Amino acid sequence: MNYLDGEEIKVGDKVKLWEDCYGVVVASIDGNEYDLEYPREEWQYLKSGVLIRTDKAGLIHYLEPENSLELIERGATE
Repeated sequence: MNYLDGEEIKVGDKVKLWEDCYGVVVASIDGNEYDLEYPREEWQYLKSGVLIRTDKAGLIHYLEPENSLELIERGATE
């Protein structure tokens, strides 16, 4: 999955989901990338998309990027 500008969404990316809601990408099912706390075996059943752990809304699974999804900082895993 990619951000609206075409850049690939990667595990570890810090993102803004909407006004005053931030999170970290913890799994990219499309990219077969998973944070150690979110192992592939537990989340691959979703088949596609990304998982984002947010500060306000908990864990969110996106099949497509929202228009408001914005990369704040590239994660250290790159």
